[in-house]
Amino acid sequence: MKAIIYHNNRCAKSREAIVYLKNLNLELEIIEYLNSPLSYSELDNLIQLLQVSPIDIIRKNENDWKLNFAMNELQDEELIYAILEYPKLMQRPIVIIGDKGIIARPISLIDNLLKD
Repeated sequence: MKAIIYHNNRCAKSREAIVYLKNLNLELEIIEYLNSPLSYSELDNLIQLLQVSPIDIIRKNENDWKLNFAMNELQDEELIYAILEYPKLMQRPIVIIGDKGIIARPISLIDNLLKD
């Protein structure tokens, strides 16, 4: 079985998730989204796979959010563009296994992806 993780190496939770996934002996694809930015369609597809709204994957404590967006009421498309412009806004880690995905905070939520 293969797991995909959207990863930020500077994030302790993201690093913990990689260790957790490796301990499950899953084939691992690591997407360092800060180094390889997602396209609009990739991000939109990811949000649909997670079955959340764009606002749900935004880190609202980030300075970029507070300074540029927090005071505005944005539509979903505008939120996606905000994440594309400031990729640090995206929650992490995001883990995909099969056709299911989750924001792995806490990391134990990864277990939900392994249940049939």
